[in-house]
Amino acid sequence: MSTITPALVSLDVELGADKEQVLRSLAARFVAEGRAGDADELFAAAWAREEQDATGLPGGIAIPHAKTATVNQASLAFARLKPGVDFGGGDLSDIVFMIAAPDTAAEEHLAVLSQLARHLMDEDFLAALRAAATADEAVAIVREAIGEGTDSEAAAAPAASVSSEAAAPVSGSKKIVAVTACATGIAHTYMAADGLTKAAKDAGVEFHVEPQGSSGYEPLDPQIIADADAVIFAVDVDVREPGRFGGKPVIRRPVKAGIEHAAELIDLAVAASSDPNAERVSGSASEPSSAKVDESWGKRIQRILMTGVSYMIPFVAGGGLLMALGFLLGGFEINASATDIVVNNALWNLPDGGVAEYLGAVAFAIGNASMAFLVPALAGYIAFAIADRPGIAPGFVAGSVALIMSAGFIGGIVGGLLAGLAAWWLGQLKVWRWVRGLMPVVIIPLLGSIFASGLLLLVLGAPIAALMDLLEGGLTNLAESGLLPVVGIILGLMMCFDLGGPINKVAYAFAVASLADGSPDNPIPYYIMGAVMISGMVPPLGMALSSTILARNKYTAAERQNGIAAWPMGLAFISEGAIPFAAADPLRVIPASMAGGAVTGFLTMLFHVGSQAPHGGLFVAFAISPIWGFLVALVAGTIVTGVLISLLKKKVVA
Repeated sequence: MSTITPALVSLDVELGADKEQVLRSLAARFVAEGRAGDADELFAAAWAREEQDATGLPGGIAIPHAKTATVNQASLAFARLKPGVDFGGGDLSDIVFMIAAPDTAAEEHLAVLSQLARHLMDEDFLAALRAAATADEAVAIVREAIGEGTDSEAAAAPAASVSSEAAAPVSGSKKIVAVTACATGIAHTYMAADGLTKAAKDAGVEFHVEPQGSSGYEPLDPQIIADADAVIFAVDVDVREPGRFGGKPVIRRPVKAGIEHAAELIDLAVAASSDPNAERVSGSASEPSSAKVDESWGKRIQRILMTGVSYMIPFVAGGGLLMALGFLLGGFEINASATDIVVNNALWNLPDGGVAEYLGAVAFAIGNASMAFLVPALAGYIAFAIADRPGIAPGFVAGSVALIMSAGFIGGIVGGLLAGLAAWWLGQLKVWRWVRGLMPVVIIPLLGSIFASGLLLLVLGAPIAALMDLLEGGLTNLAESGLLPVVGIILGLMMCFDLGGPINKVAYAFAVASLADGSPDNPIPYYIMGAVMISGMVPPLGMALSSTILARNKYTAAERQNGIAAWPMGLAFISEGAIPFAAADPLRVIPASMAGGAVTGFLTMLFHVGSQAPHGGLFVAFAISPIWGFLVALVAGTIVTGVLISLLKKKVVA
């Protein structure tokens, strides 16, 4: 069935006095032609998109669109309005394409629709539509643009490319990369990509863009990102894996700016590339990427695990801080009574402990709920790193099953890997076209969950739970034997070995996973969290101390700037603040960092410094006790690292 037919075309007509009436008329046309079941539902979906951001564009174009279950066939309706109607693009729109897609639209259908959006940037295409004399002529123009051909050829038409694209390189020019993405990932995503590509070519800028559409996307080559001088995020939704662009100067705008003000965005990006005060993408470029590049199995597993941990951290950071706040307000006993207090009381019916106890219970309950996502989120996003979005549901389910089996974070890792592999394999199967729309929302979550969670329940869960008991029992034995400082040294070395890499993340995940078991009667988990967090603060602070105070003449001007930035990053427990130094001189920086981390871990355990918060560094001092032990251990480790690297570092040759 063709995407557009003459019955879906209206030429030189008045469909309504405003865009609401036009959308209702076009929605009714889809229903009349059997392309949708409920005109009101289709209109509501299109109107919700309009309220989010108007779909009108300069030049008299509008491209309203919707994805909803009432649509049974991805379709286009075209209207050439007389007079034009205001769709919010600055001009009255006389060329209106309404895109209607099922919420489970197959990739090739979405790719065809995206091809239309790209042609709306072509002045010759628009001129041909405005000159079309009949509905059949208009249909022929559109079909040629989207690659459908005649009715008999439509089924064989190739899907439009969704790969990353580039403007022709210009010798000596600035190198800019961009990501474009809109809420539905059908129209504006690709129009912005084309608009930016054209503007970059006109400006003589080397340019590469990654359209992140509903029909999939091909990540930019990591080397292209590494070589880029700046990045443009023209998006209405979150950028997928933004850590790939970490540290790059960034221009952030809505996706429509990539269509309407593309040249301005290119100019802003070029200016930002030379501005030391420009906003930069958070994180570092060493964060995980799903780019399709050759990887060893070790690197691939590292990337997958780091993706899971990076998505898990916001759950546990916020949750842990709320739990710590709950203890501060309600006392340690709040651990056992928070649920009862929240359920049975309110601000107008306070418990015996008054408002402080009640608010403490509320904070603890919310934090505890957030912390409960630790293992499911870890597993879900490990699966996501393997199989993209189809892996998330079976991964979360496997993580929840790992909790049921008391398999802990190790069970979450295993479950996430199993779920991701199952979802990836199912996604490679060649199935009938009518089944493809069901694969990501029904079949892959169902079969992937059965496979991964079934293996955990029937085979793997019990042995992993036994391993977790062994690890926890061994730690308890070390503590009871007076060897807790040895544990601190080990954790400190792990935290400083790869500065946010997999070994660092394993130590951090272990500490966070054990934090929920902490109590006044069992403070060891708090000591572990304290050793991990304080040791992780040492590398950036040590590098900052050396590069800005102790040995300034041994660093370049850029490294001294990095040292200034490393101070707040270290104080906030962002170990990655030391990465620029480690990348430039790993054989000196890493040993110096590990020495400082070992000293800090030892002292933290020796002084029984505990942290009830899993993140935040100095900014969560209220959740750390004793505070004097925290400061002594941190200062000692920072000095050891700073002095060692200052002694080892060679003077910069002028």
